Amino acid sequence: MPFNFKFPAWYTTPMAQVVAVGFTCFATVGMFSAVSNLGAGGLSNITLSDTSQGVLYGLFAVTGLISGGINNLLGPQLTLFLGTLGYAVYVGSLWCYQVRGTGWFVIFAGALEGISAALLWSAQGSIMMSYPLEKDKGKAFAIFWAIFQFGSFLGSIIALAINIESGKLTAVSNATYIAFLVIIFIGIASAFLVLPPNKVIRSDGTIVKLEAVSKPHEEVVGMIRLFKDWRMIALVPMFFASNYFYAYQSAVNTARFDGPTRALNATLEGAGAIIGALLIGYFCLDLKSLHRRTRGYLGLAVVTTIVIVVWSVGLSWQVTFTRADLNDTNFINYHDADYRGKAALYFFYFFSDACYQALAYWIMSALTNDPFKLARYAGLYKALQSAGEAGSFGMDAVATPFLNEHLASWILMLVSFPLAWLVLRTVKETNYGDEEMVYVDDVKRQQAEEGAAAAAAVHPGDPERSSIEKESVDRSDAQISQT
Repeated sequence: MPFNFKFPAWYTTPMAQVVAVGFTCFATVGMFSAVSNLGAGGLSNITLSDTSQGVLYGLFAVTGLISGGINNLLGPQLTLFLGTLGYAVYVGSLWCYQVRGTGWFVIFAGALEGISAALLWSAQGSIMMSYPLEKDKGKAFAIFWAIFQFGSFLGSIIALAINIESGKLTAVSNATYIAFLVIIFIGIASAFLVLPPNKVIRSDGTIVKLEAVSKPHEEVVGMIRLFKDWRMIALVPMFFASNYFYAYQSAVNTARFDGPTRALNATLEGAGAIIGALLIGYFCLDLKSLHRRTRGYLGLAVVTTIVIVVWSVGLSWQVTFTRADLNDTNFINYHDADYRGKAALYFFYFFSDACYQALAYWIMSALTNDPFKLARYAGLYKALQSAGEAGSFGMDAVATPFLNEHLASWILMLVSFPLAWLVLRTVKETNYGDEEMVYVDDVKRQQAEEGAAAAAAVHPGDPERSSIEKESVDRSDAQISQT
């Protein structure tokens, strides 16, 4: 008899799967961010760093256009597994460069990470947006984002402790690299803990989707429809802007603050991202007392207000200095009086970032519950996001004035809000009536009926056996009606 393992009921729930994919991203993407916060990401060779990042985001953007389809063909487990591999290779390349000076390996690893990251984030987006019930999609983002961002937060705390003790961040030790790589490899293995959509059962008894994978011709048709959907076109500015501001914020952090203060800012950024995601997910986007479209309008109003206030405060500080004013002798330290307010600014920069991304994911997830469609949406989102990030780092690489970078980042977000409002107008109270919903009880009953029919076909002249099979089906129906 073949071995048929049955998962515990709690493990097949959507939130258990969101936590599982959150842990995978915490242990891979989060640890990569943590190593970067420890100084490994800041290569001493600026040309090598720019080349590697350019290759990474370029391939990320290109692969993202098709990564949703790849996820649908391979399934989330294998896609997530392949998506995690690039992070291990990239961290290994930083270690190798520190020890051996192998610059080519860093560029190769950047290319590999760009491809694999697109796969990872398409699988993640599909799971996070399609597995939960419609009323829980804001909470799903909040849980995932908090777990994922905790990796970066952890690395920044370690960097802060080292900086405060020594006054600077020295080279990352071999033992530290080994420790982080071990965690990353655990994260890679954890990708196989994620279940396909046909194994996940929501609390209302529905299965996310009967099919575990899609077919090639269905993906071709799906991609064509994706690029013809006016709602996706309207969301292009929001997708493009969603990571555009990272280059500006990172550049100002490096140019204006000393090592310990940069580490403190990174810690505040992580805390802001975690708190922002939890607050908007639980207390805004999933408010039970409001209709779904109203929750979307509320989320848009809250995010718009936060972005205007936070970036207005940032602008009031930005106009006080330029690149020409900066040198190694006028860094700001967290003990200085000039640091007042800057800590709060960096906290709320990433608080608003989490809210902005929560809104983008929530809008996409409100348009459909189909995991295959949402994988394509997530792939497009990450493709345009990476293209925007590549463009913003390109602006910074040619020493664009900080004020121009600030305004470009801010204006892109402001332009995205009216277009997001147009898409929100199309959000229905529910998509359950428009999409096929399969209940696990119906599947069990169908399987019982098929078993009875098969037994009758094998023993057509045995009325006693046929009556036994019929009684089994009737008993199954009675049990279903009782539940």
